[in-house]
Amino acid sequence: MKERESFGSRLGFILVSAGCAIGIGNVWKFPYLAGENGGGLFVLFYFIFLLIMGVPVMSMELAIGRRSRKSGAEGFREIERKGSKWHIVGYTSIIGCYLLMMFYTSVAGWMISYFWKFLSGFFSSSMDKSAVSSVFSNMLSSSSDSLVFMTLSVVIGMGVCALGLKNGVEKITKVMMMGLLALIIILAIHSLTLPGAMEGLKFYLVPSIGTLKEKGVLSVVVAAMNQAFFTLSLGICAMEIFGTYMSKENTLFSEAFRISLLDTFVAVVSGLIIFPSCFSFSVSPDAGPSLIFVTLPNVFINMKGGRVWGTLFFVFMSFAALSTVIAVFENIIASFMDNYKWSRKKSVVINFISILLLSLPCALENNLLKGVTILGNKGVLDSWDFLVSNLLLPLGSIAIILFCVWRNGWGWNEYLKEANTGKGIKMPGSKAVKMYLGVVLPILVFTVMILGLL
Repeated sequence: MKERESFGSRLGFILVSAGCAIGIGNVWKFPYLAGENGGGLFVLFYFIFLLIMGVPVMSMELAIGRRSRKSGAEGFREIERKGSKWHIVGYTSIIGCYLLMMFYTSVAGWMISYFWKFLSGFFSSSMDKSAVSSVFSNMLSSSSDSLVFMTLSVVIGMGVCALGLKNGVEKITKVMMMGLLALIIILAIHSLTLPGAMEGLKFYLVPSIGTLKEKGVLSVVVAAMNQAFFTLSLGICAMEIFGTYMSKENTLFSEAFRISLLDTFVAVVSGLIIFPSCFSFSVSPDAGPSLIFVTLPNVFINMKGGRVWGTLFFVFMSFAALSTVIAVFENIIASFMDNYKWSRKKSVVINFISILLLSLPCALENNLLKGVTILGNKGVLDSWDFLVSNLLLPLGSIAIILFCVWRNGWGWNEYLKEANTGKGIKMPGSKAVKMYLGVVLPILVFTVMILGLL
């Protein structure tokens, strides 16, 4: 039997796993939510929920992977009780990864496109706000632009995975993540030196009593809980694959905590880039794509050396998007290798063709398929995003929790044994902790799902 691949270093595991969690949502969603929900108080609640919700579920995904040494359905099948059907969760997780990539490859393409536009000098200080705003809509309405950059993101992601775990995924993602971390620090320092930057910092991090009174503490708590859960993309076994490549040297709670901390660092520091820049140029930060593709380009073109800073920012954004693409591609490729005993080359080729074809509807949504809706009045991208974020992530997480804690699944003792193997922080084995993880945590995740659906 061929020996399973493994990471060359612990740093490689942490950076690749963090790369999977770190995405574009960290850059615009977390800062915006923090600014709109009481600043520092939101950040505090976020940390608490990340610790009591995100880290335990991540440790469970990693535990399933490390114990089974297989991904997807085969991972569950390897350790489930005989005659049980928990491996179905593994099959649904692959569907979730596919759905995620069916729209995320287009979004990654947008980042690469804007990086090229700033690098080539397409954006200039002579452009007014309406001209900058029209760049994004023009890009979406162009089928050729959308297809070229979506395809480029798929080619890069699959190309890296084709090189193997160590020589491709680990080696290249390590470089990208080190570059991402260096860029985000440089960009944050630059933003904090801009005139008026402190007003943006105050808006971002200082608790706002007025905002709390307006929104209510419950609303702030719910927003923090939602972001803490969804930021790690748990529930579709995107993290489970990296557990299959891990050594037994460190406890899984420790590793999950480090990955979550790195993910949070990027989210928090992103706000140090965005808010000081926006306030320095008297631009109100908006939510969603308009912040990245309209507001910030307007800031950069009016900034001294704006072409350089805009290019660096979208290099950073491209790294954040592509690190997720590569990590999820590796999950999909490895699952087909485990489930169907395919070679890596065969799995890469077949999944390259499949994902490229399945990504076409999203890439063509705003041009050739304009007006097409799938779920109610939702377009292609919003429909896939809704299914992944509001259904598959929470339902998958609940299933993973129950599998690891309940007796008819893998079982509490087996999970605890695997999670606590190695040095580092250990998961307490008390009845209270078991009750929390097996009863309270699923209820919290179910609450997140219901709130998302509403």
